Amino acid sequence: MKILGILASHQEHGLNAKLLDEVLQNVKPGVETETVYLENYDITPHKYHEKNAVLDELSKKLMESDVWVFAAPTYWRELSGVLKNFFDCMRPKFVYFKENGDTIPGQFKNKHYLSISSCYVSTLENFITGVTDESFKTIDRVMTAAGVIKVGEIVLPGTFGMKEIPESKKELCHKYAKKISVRKRKDDSTLKRYIQLFCMIAVMALITMGIQIPMKSFIGGSFWLNYVSFTVIFFVLLACILHFVTFVKHRRR
Repeated sequence: MKILGILASHQEHGLNAKLLDEVLQNVKPGVETETVYLENYDITPHKYHEKNAVLDELSKKLMESDVWVFAAPTYWRELSGVLKNFFDCMRPKFVYFKENGDTIPGQFKNKHYLSISSCYVSTLENFITGVTDESFKTIDRVMTAAGVIKVGEIVLPGTFGMKEIPESKKELCHKYAKKISVRKRKDDSTLKRYIQLFCMIAVMALITMGIQIPMKSFIGGSFWLNYVSFTVIFFVLLACILHFVTFVKHRRR
């Protein structure tokens, strides 16, 4: 098994490089690792009917690896230009184009990836405003189109003046290092999502029925009043849970 680190920073030995190293140096024994520093490559757009030796070399490295680890800083609330340029130039290799211009996953389908990014703003500000959100979304958007499966993400806020990575982030890197050291053939989280959805609906239904009990004196035995009250309460609970899952749980800290 092989894991490829892709460093897309202007600093070869900066904090993003250190985060990447913490991941790659703590994989399980026997797992091969390699780091590609994109600044060392003259990456230009792929042109049809013309050879591009640099993109061919990078494509080979990607193909030979089971997991990719992207490490790139966030600038101006966006993904670093180094990684964005890499994605733009590699587009014809990530996806196949159909006659109508739509895309389907290309040669890298079912590989896995981990994302790493950093920003100057504090942990609290990043949690509230989502400064690094667009960086991760851009990576996710490209990888989804390419059919590559997400393993997770690591964010390091508050990097202004920072020299060393906090221990908590090192531990997180070590956790993901162990996780990506296990070969996966496909996305095995579908069943987990269905179980989570079932449990969420079951709990909401139970809470809704519990809320309806003290309302019996008002709605009596009317089927339609019970139905309307159940629907309204269930909808409010669902909206709250979805808000928590999409806004709070997935905020980058």
